[in-house]
Amino acid sequence: MPHQRCWHRRFPERPVLSVAEVFALADAIGPRYRAFLLLATFASLRWAELAALRPPDIDLDARTVRVTRQIIYKRGGGHSFGPPKSKAGRRVVPFPDLIVPELREHLGALDQSATLVFTSPQGTPLRHGNFYRRAWMPALAAVGLSGVHFHDLRGTGNQLSADAGANLRELMERMGHDSTRAALIYLHSSAKRQRAIADQIGKNATTALDPKRRQSGTYVARGRMEDS
Repeated sequence: MPHQRCWHRRFPERPVLSVAEVFALADAIGPRYRAFLLLATFASLRWAELAALRPPDIDLDARTVRVTRQIIYKRGGGHSFGPPKSKAGRRVVPFPDLIVPELREHLGALDQSATLVFTSPQGTPLRHGNFYRRAWMPALAAVGLSGVHFHDLRGTGNQLSADAGANLRELMERMGHDSTRAALIYLHSSAKRQRAIADQIGKNATTALDPKRRQSGTYVARGRMEDS
């Protein structure tokens, strides 16, 4: 019988870091990669997109990062730059005020001739293996985390966006995805989120009511029963 691909197969969920854990990692990883880590999280960028950023791509006044390309690693060494993974990958992503000071400090420390925002200590384009061995793994150990991949920062950023109220289309635009499949992963429901939704519905409905009718549902129902 021929093998059939199982589209509903579930993969282990990747960890989502807390904001405190993200900043603890940023502290542990040091000044060279602090902004790299924070931008990965709060702009939900891929490694290849981050490694290809040029200084003009980051607008501190508008608080946006422009993604127009990604780095492509060649077998046996070397690299090139090409378009993002998909048409939707070419995008402008807003980021919060929270990380502006770190980005400003990082950009201010760059040489005026710098062509990349993030590089190795030797000024060469970043490579996964060297970064993981020299920076990422020691930082994880320093804060007591294990089994966390750099890509989990993007996942964390996506979850923060969903928790902030981003709808499916908005989340897809931040992620740079054409398909809804990946974005839906971060729109899972939770008891806390459901409670927040219900409370907000109540607040909105109360505001919409005439002041004379702002009574609890129980009170109104009881009054109707007494009238009948």
